[in-house]
Amino acid sequence: MRPRANHGQSSDSARPFDTPAQGAEVEGEVEVEVKVEVEVEVEERTASLRNPNQPQHKCRWADGSPVWHARRLDMTGAGAILSAQRQDMNLITEYVKRNLSGPELEGELLKLIGEYNRHRGTYLFVYAAAFNKPVRDAGLVQEDYYTFFDMLSGRTDVKRLDVYLETPGGSGETAEEIVRFLRGKFQCVHFVVSGEAKSAGTIMALSGDEILMTETGSLGPIDAQVLVGRSRQSASDYMEWVTEKRAEAAKAGRLNPFDATMVAQMTPGELQGVFHALKFAEDLVVDWLVQYKFKNWIETKTRRLPVTPEMRRETAERVATALNDHARWRSHGRSIKAIDFDGIGLDIMKVETDARLTDLVYRIQTVCRFLFEKTSTFKVFATAENKLFKAASTGIGPVQPGHAVVPDAAQVEVKCPKCGTVHRIYAKFTPNPKVDKDMQAKGFAPFPKDARLVCPCGFETDLSGLKSELELKSGKAIIV
Repeated sequence: MRPRANHGQSSDSARPFDTPAQGAEVEGEVEVEVKVEVEVEVEERTASLRNPNQPQHKCRWADGSPVWHARRLDMTGAGAILSAQRQDMNLITEYVKRNLSGPELEGELLKLIGEYNRHRGTYLFVYAAAFNKPVRDAGLVQEDYYTFFDMLSGRTDVKRLDVYLETPGGSGETAEEIVRFLRGKFQCVHFVVSGEAKSAGTIMALSGDEILMTETGSLGPIDAQVLVGRSRQSASDYMEWVTEKRAEAAKAGRLNPFDATMVAQMTPGELQGVFHALKFAEDLVVDWLVQYKFKNWIETKTRRLPVTPEMRRETAERVATALNDHARWRSHGRSIKAIDFDGIGLDIMKVETDARLTDLVYRIQTVCRFLFEKTSTFKVFATAENKLFKAASTGIGPVQPGHAVVPDAAQVEVKCPKCGTVHRIYAKFTPNPKVDKDMQAKGFAPFPKDARLVCPCGFETDLSGLKSELELKSGKAIIV
């Protein structure tokens, strides 16, 4: 049994990102010729968010798309080569002003997914997890695979799937199961990264026919993290240290007492498990790159030489080895940007070459961030038609029987994780007005009708899990 370790297509020229998979020889920044007509009004801007000293040009797209500020790289004939720049704070400011509630944010997300599908001609699945909540299951866990399967297995009409991916990492085995399902179900799978898709999330993304990244998006190293003694360490670093100590012991005939104590913390079987965990991610990435990302790599980019199966595998091995090299990245949490992949032989599609797509992707990312900030949601699974939001139950105190006739009511204290306000609520199981009178006289508020507790600070706590628990324990439905 493999040890478990945390890892913390057909083309369509009408769509900008559906070109055949690019090869390994990457030189410089990808430039895409904008073929729509634009009206460019030159306007010197001294307060650009990106670069205060860079002249900016206000562009209005002829098809009525939103206004963008773009940096003109070059002009060739009738086509303008532009590098679109997002107005970073504008979306945050917009959603702050709109002050959407939790349900309204959920509706906004589904609407944006529908608009994305119409623009790209694909089917988008959003999988996003909160990074700033101390929740055990925030990373990739086996339950996530079952949710992917449940929400997507019935979509016999979908051939082209895009996955918006944002995760701190987690189980490499879960990543493998999800990818096997997706690749067996859909003809073409793209991954879209605008936040962080680290560790096991990076492994998932590398199974795509293409990876689409924004300027803010990042992947990460794939070196497995294993438990050594009382802390998690990089499997790559640990095996390098063990190899070094073996060489020292062979030369000196013994280990010094400190090193001997450190080595003794792992059995030979556990040490072998560390080695397998280290190779597990590399093997997956190599196989998936060859099978999917490089499948349409026919000739080299610069010299136009035919690409052989051996070249595809050698390049895939070089990419996997580089991403598994802890000595190169120095930190398992290191952010690897699209431009960084140029140096290791992997071509990443840059979202900013499509203005409308850029707006949609950044809006999806912003709405997810607001959901995580304003509600107890810590994980999002969503399509244009369906959604499943997992909520954390942090701040909910022990359930106490009410002082009405037991089990007519239960009382709970819920602490807002944002501002610390303690809310006292009661759940009623019988249609007795005296229960309400007694509970409210003691300072308890009725259980919310929609199972959402809204704090004056604006944070919303999802009480649906608590509601299910109370009803299960009491054997009665809560009356609201």
